[in-house]
Amino acid sequence: MSADRQTLDELRIDRAAAPRSRRPVAIVLVVLTIVIAAVGAVWWFSRTKAVLVRTVLVQQPTSGSDRTLLNASGYVTARRESTVSSKVTGKVIEVLVEEGMKVEAGQVLARIDSINVEKSLHLAEAHVESTRRALDETRASLEQAERELRRISQLAANDVASKSELDRAESEARVLKARLARQEADVTAQEREVALWKQQLDDTIIRAPFSGIVTSKNAQPGEMISPMSAGGFTRTGICTIVDMSSLEVEVDVSESYINRVQPRQPVEATLDSYPDWHIPAKVIAIIPTADRQKATVKVRVGFEKLDPRILPHMSVKVAFQTAGGEGKVAQPVRIPKAAVRQRDGRDIVWIMRDGKAERRAVTVGTTHDNEVVIAAGLNGGERLVIDGADNLADGARVTEGK
Repeated sequence: MSADRQTLDELRIDRAAAPRSRRPVAIVLVVLTIVIAAVGAVWWFSRTKAVLVRTVLVQQPTSGSDRTLLNASGYVTARRESTVSSKVTGKVIEVLVEEGMKVEAGQVLARIDSINVEKSLHLAEAHVESTRRALDETRASLEQAERELRRISQLAANDVASKSELDRAESEARVLKARLARQEADVTAQEREVALWKQQLDDTIIRAPFSGIVTSKNAQPGEMISPMSAGGFTRTGICTIVDMSSLEVEVDVSESYINRVQPRQPVEATLDSYPDWHIPAKVIAIIPTADRQKATVKVRVGFEKLDPRILPHMSVKVAFQTAGGEGKVAQPVRIPKAAVRQRDGRDIVWIMRDGKAERRAVTVGTTHDNEVVIAAGLNGGERLVIDGADNLADGARVTEGK
């Protein structure tokens, strides 16, 4: 029993014994935390600070699969434009149009003094009436002469009338027939004279030759007008009418580049008055002759769709383009001039990609004011650094400022 008791005493836990100390573990954790914090602080303060830059997005080329083959300039012209004048010389008594007025074909534009023409017309009509009265008289005389001829012919057949009486009756009838024919011809001639004076009277009324817009008013009531110049105080036209549906562009293309222009070729037109408005157009025709002094060939360009903002004689720039397919090339893009830098004798730009600076070599084309055309090196869509790139290095951290 004593042996078992001794064994049980050995297995009993003595609660009064002091627990083992955990202080060394806590000290190790504290030291490890301090070391990690120190390493993090050293890394934070020793890391490269991001450079503050200002960027701009490079726009995608708007011409899609087209590219510009040739640039030229010209003017908007009207295919149908007329300075309306009179067929006769006379004094203007009434002008019925003003600048900007829309007129229809056949509409009365002005009237010329027609008093003299009206008097001549009335006189011609009176001559016709007089000749017709004389014609009626001759007809009556002819009828009487023909009755007399028939009566004498019967008497001569019965040997009652002499041969001389019969000859006199026949001669009188022939004379009256000839007189009747001459008077009928006179009536016809005088009727044509009346028609002539009516036409001259109608010519004193000036009408629009086609529908259009009045762009200038050249005469006033009281002025003399003539179809040809007759002196410093004589007008040659009443007004100028333009058919706005016939507007097109006339361009002079150098002989050296006319081989780049083809009929129905797509063209992009830009009016100097609206530089941000690009108007679709196409080549209508290439005039088959050259200007010897200017060494140019005239090309007619038609608008795909007309607009009221397009006016005659406006200055316009055109870009002759070609559709994509064979010979498709990368389109040039425009960027601010300040974005181009010089490194090792080459033109470069800085691109911001994923928060880092990337150097990109480019080929600079033409320069326009504060923009340059990049012929190669950019495709559009890149974020371009334009300010703060003086001391950048390839791969440097950058951040965009406001």
